[in-house]
Amino acid sequence: MVVIVDYRAGNLTSVVRSLKALGVEGQVTQDPAVVAKAARIVFPGVGAAGTAMATLRELRLDAALKEAFQRGVPILGICLGAQVVLDYSEENGNTPCLGLIPGATRALPLQPGLKIPHMGWNTVRFVREHPISKGLPEGAEYYFVHSYYPSPAEESMILGVTEHGIAFPSVMGRKNLVATQFHPEKSGRFGLRLLENFLAWDGLWPDA
Repeated sequence: MVVIVDYRAGNLTSVVRSLKALGVEGQVTQDPAVVAKAARIVFPGVGAAGTAMATLRELRLDAALKEAFQRGVPILGICLGAQVVLDYSEENGNTPCLGLIPGATRALPLQPGLKIPHMGWNTVRFVREHPISKGLPEGAEYYFVHSYYPSPAEESMILGVTEHGIAFPSVMGRKNLVATQFHPEKSGRFGLRLLENFLAWDGLWPDA
């Protein structure tokens, strides 16, 4: 059983369906006790950092996620779930976040002719080996919907990069946590392969 964190940030059904396509049942929960004791966690989400963090604190899921991280539980953050694992987000006035990965979530810079939100299919260039990217070909495209991006403090925590006006980190990792700015559950066969890799991962990776 894989625990899927429900903090009223949507995007849960597609995650459940993708896991089911891989033969795995996902348990959607708002119960911090279930999250804290989970064997494997998917932390998805769409929306704004301020609302997300307020809800995580209200449901006491912030502490549960930190406890699971400290226990070494494999965790996959997706989209908003990849942004709020950092120290803070520039969204909603420098919102304090979970601090599982040192760094900040930053706004994509406005540029003439550049559409923001960044929405649609785009490539990910993996820059560092990690079990999460096993078997994923160069040039594969994944589905994005976002106006902010994760920016880890240490370059060694950046696993993949995507171009949209700037080259921004689109996959990052620290210890037993990996996170993607794109939506693997909406990214076809390559997204499913990434999810499959996560399900097989033991959570071990050299700390940055």
